[in-house]
Amino acid sequence: MIKKEMITILGSGLSGMGAIKLAIKKNISVYLSDHSVISDDVKEFLLKNNIKFEENGHNWDKISSSKEIIISPGISSNKVIENIPLFNKKNIISEIEFASRFTNSFLIAVTGSNGKTTTSFLIYHILKSSGFNVGIAGNMGKSFSESISDSQFEYYVLEVSSFQLDDIVKFKPDISIITNISEDHLDRYNYSFSNYISSKFRITKNQTSDNTLILNGKCENSINFLKDLKIKSQLIIINNNKINNEKSDMIFLKENKINSTINNNYLMMNINNLSIQGNHNIQNSMAAICVAQLLNISNESIKDSLRSFKNIPHRLEHFLTIQKVKYINDSKATNVNAVYYALESVKTPIIWIIGGVDKGNDYSDLIPFVKNKVKAIICLGKDNSKPIEFFSNHCDLIVSTNNMKDAVKSAYEFAKQNDTVLLSPACASFDLFKNFEDRGDQFKEEVRKL
Repeated sequence: MIKKEMITILGSGLSGMGAIKLAIKKNISVYLSDHSVISDDVKEFLLKNNIKFEENGHNWDKISSSKEIIISPGISSNKVIENIPLFNKKNIISEIEFASRFTNSFLIAVTGSNGKTTTSFLIYHILKSSGFNVGIAGNMGKSFSESISDSQFEYYVLEVSSFQLDDIVKFKPDISIITNISEDHLDRYNYSFSNYISSKFRITKNQTSDNTLILNGKCENSINFLKDLKIKSQLIIINNNKINNEKSDMIFLKENKINSTINNNYLMMNINNLSIQGNHNIQNSMAAICVAQLLNISNESIKDSLRSFKNIPHRLEHFLTIQKVKYINDSKATNVNAVYYALESVKTPIIWIIGGVDKGNDYSDLIPFVKNKVKAIICLGKDNSKPIEFFSNHCDLIVSTNNMKDAVKSAYEFAKQNDTVLLSPACASFDLFKNFEDRGDQFKEEVRKL
């Protein structure tokens, strides 16, 4: 039996263990439950700190007596309620909700279907380069809870997913950013795009007029949803040269120059001076500029940071050229919209590696690129039937593979001088790989063997 004042944490991954470490620091009694095997190093940590745990399944009767349940992003609160229907859903919270209770830091939260990691790191880079005491955490690398348990920063840049936002209660970012919204994770949202959009906009749930929401004006899904939503925060819409909220805050692109008047500070920057190129990265950079200007960072510092920023691995990573064939690792592209940006940005003929665990994808928007740019498609997954069936009428060369070695070998055989081999899967990775990083690393490893 779990004590009434005890909190149960579901999942022993980065998020769950971050919550454990923060709970230990705050002298909060916790119990860990995982439906899978808990790794030996995690068990060693738990035993050393006298944390009780269970593995290979959840004892719901025991868990039902908890004061609260903290769920990892991969676990739906609906699953918890299915198993313990009398448990108060308000007491099922995400790890970012738990962490936010223990900090008074300035929070900058970034969500979106694509671009949230790059945007988060852009903001972090600008703030760090400008002398801010800033940390970065969330849905990448280090969890928010672990970051707080290790050290307190005055500012946090947080990448947050829809899964994490589903179970917030009082989580309140000072600045929220929604980079864009396209169909993704629909299997988690009863295949309802509206449910998924609502989840993303939960980032505004607790914001007030003292806070700011930054939206991408080119994202029709975001703008259309906003029409029926009453938000209290100040609103900045990127690529909208109309006055927002009766203020003069504007940021837009004109003649290849970013123009911004955020916070009454005029900035102009040629997009050719950005260290990362592509239309999607222009949008990401503009979001970062908004944040920097709201925090009164000088234009000179903003421009210097955007020039010096280095792109993140697995995101349109141009990592090698062999015999005048470029190899690009875009393993993070796990949905159609991300692949759209990738195919759009490549200017040479493409050998495209696609596949994995399909999340209800509609590939229709990619057809023009496939017809005009893609000379061969390499399907990489346990089940390649959907992409093969969909693209067979639009591309003459399609092959099916079930391991990275064969996929890269096939791509190498098809590629000619001045072609580009692009790994941009549009699917999740867990059919053949540990995660998207593992998929990208294996791709690079096999390419280097050529």
